Amino acid sequence: MAYLAYSELTDSVFVINLPYIKFGLGASKDVGYEARRLGMTSVLLVVGRRLAETKLAEQVRGSLESQGIKVEAFTDVHVEPDDEAIVQGFSKVRDLRLDGFVALGGGSTIDTAKLLNLLYSYPADLMDYVNRPVGKGMSPPGPLKPMIAIPTTAGTGAENTNVAVLDIKRLHVKTGVSNQYLRPSVAIVDPLTTVSMPPMVTASTGLDVLNHAIESITAHPYTARPAVSPAERPVYAGSTPIGDLFLPVITWAAKYIRRAYADPYDIEARYYMQLGANLAGLGFGHAGVHVPHAMAYPIAGMVRDWRPPDYDFGYPIVPHGISTAIPAAYAFRFLAPYNEDKFRAVARALGLDDSGTPREVGERIFDFYLKLLEDLHVPTNLKEIGFSRSDLDGLVEGAWAQQRLLVLSPKAISKDDLRRLYSEMLE
Repeated sequence: MAYLAYSELTDSVFVINLPYIKFGLGASKDVGYEARRLGMTSVLLVVGRRLAETKLAEQVRGSLESQGIKVEAFTDVHVEPDDEAIVQGFSKVRDLRLDGFVALGGGSTIDTAKLLNLLYSYPADLMDYVNRPVGKGMSPPGPLKPMIAIPTTAGTGAENTNVAVLDIKRLHVKTGVSNQYLRPSVAIVDPLTTVSMPPMVTASTGLDVLNHAIESITAHPYTARPAVSPAERPVYAGSTPIGDLFLPVITWAAKYIRRAYADPYDIEARYYMQLGANLAGLGFGHAGVHVPHAMAYPIAGMVRDWRPPDYDFGYPIVPHGISTAIPAAYAFRFLAPYNEDKFRAVARALGLDDSGTPREVGERIFDFYLKLLEDLHVPTNLKEIGFSRSDLDGLVEGAWAQQRLLVLSPKAISKDDLRRLYSEMLE
């Protein structure tokens, strides 16, 4: 069994860095109590402009202030944050006296708060912390300020992870910052915060849940990593026996994502999509993701004109869940023969027939994905979002730069593999 492999050449240890999670309907009302418990007296509330004007944001602020906590609001949150926006945002908060951070919003908001906390706690050039080979991949010398994350979307699982994703504007590539200290201190997960998500946001974030779960379960085993020192051990370890416990997340996503998309007040669907997002965050937060996410980053970074419904922010965007879901369909079909047992388990979790050859299983997963995307009115190929074959080289190079993800693939990925997959999405 791969998990029992042991040698001096490979690593035999994985780490699960868990947050304190509070889950349930109405859990967001506890934010003041949790902030006080963490010793916060003056916090930065990171929340997008639109959400800042809602009753939910008012309740969160009120809960904090009821505990005698001073609240400074930061609303310059970009959907799919970029390095320039983070640096500019930090310049606005660096002189504030803060002893904690509270993030209220989706993955972009939570990742923005993580990065602001990192720069506030240990000021440096942001690129020092960005993952190699794009940045220097340095780790801060110690823990950051305490942080509470309250997700309002059911998808990213950012409240549970040691990763923050961002665009590097001058390179037109999406990458991330990963280190053991980036994880929020407390995750307050309240399904009722997601009922205001419009349909396309529900679809995109829900697809992210599905992709996180499948990629973390089908990644190569953690014992396939080269041996490293404890300080150099990557946050994303590869698949583990713990990751297999999250197979029900795949079933929940397959069952409930269409319902949540169709009816924002379907509380059962919202409950299980939010619970699934949180658990998938635990899964990929230690196991990692692989080919679909690596391929998604240049798709998001190179978009020119596409503006999806419900994302009216004044600039083109391919939301993260959509940018991962399109390549996921093609990548899983391609990878199924290289991790047969895990992809058969994925097929069963999706309610599909897992018999036949691995390639037949891969085709069924591919067909499932395309039908799901069609039902959610999400594009099924790159042509629909404005890409052409002239973009092929840039897409391949952008994905190739995501080595920290590609190394987790169940098959060693070459540039030719990436070119083949992108070409299929451009036909």
